[in-house]
Amino acid sequence: MPATPMPTAGSLQVTCGAHTDPGLRRPVNEDALFAEHPVYIVADGMGGHDAGDLASAAIIEVFRPLAGRDDLTPDDVAAAVERAHTAVADIAVNRPRGAGSTLTGVVAVRQDGVRRWLVVNVGDSRVYRLLTDRLEQLTVDHSVAQELVDEGRLARHEMSSFRGRNVITRAIGQERSRADYWLLPIVTGERLLVCSDGLTGELTDEAIRAGLALGGAPGQTAGSLVAQAIGHGGRDNISAIVIDVVAGGISPRQEDTTGGLPSADEASVTVEVSTLRSMRTRRSRG
Repeated sequence: MPATPMPTAGSLQVTCGAHTDPGLRRPVNEDALFAEHPVYIVADGMGGHDAGDLASAAIIEVFRPLAGRDDLTPDDVAAAVERAHTAVADIAVNRPRGAGSTLTGVVAVRQDGVRRWLVVNVGDSRVYRLLTDRLEQLTVDHSVAQELVDEGRLARHEMSSFRGRNVITRAIGQERSRADYWLLPIVTGERLLVCSDGLTGELTDEAIRAGLALGGAPGQTAGSLVAQAIGHGGRDNISAIVIDVVAGGISPRQEDTTGGLPSADEASVTVEVSTLRSMRTRRSRG
């Protein structure tokens, strides 16, 4: 998908580009993505070829009506996540292997009259942010590997080779899997990456940072990152959305005065959605 300018009401302007590929080992692409302002999301389906692709596609269809709106609130996004849970659960009912999907991305919302990014995550797809050559992962994986990293039993660089790397602890379609949300400022000059674990399973954070920092157009950059992941083995479906904030955000200098990005705990927000216990789910790949 080529980079496309997407002006919104007011002065906010972003460009984005996206690319998805089944990789070298999967017969079906169970990833799905959606990149129409103000919604930029990736869903990585699971349940095999007869369910995973349907699950991820169902999530996209739930979020599609939010495109083109300038009045979205965090609660609007949370309501869409709940509808996605229902849609995927309905798909899983008559399938022996069930169905589920990750969901991650950013949505431009208004909170107290201020336009911000709402980052949403369920599962182990990720959102990254590059600002002045500094890369930060904005989401926290819901996975066994991440739990081991948090406990100091696994190094971060070992996550991609960890035998249980495909075991996630939350998924859309599992009734006890809640989403995490973070509200962050929109910063002029920042570059965001929304991607499935098919990308992060093949590329290190440094390789991702270098690819984003080259300065190519968003569509070119998304395609290049996916190609690099394929070149490193392409063991899974691979999806990437690259978003550039061209104008209308706060200045990087204003961002610097905050001491950088808030931590996940500091930035997390509560939206009107039921608090549910996480459920450990083994990813079933087709």
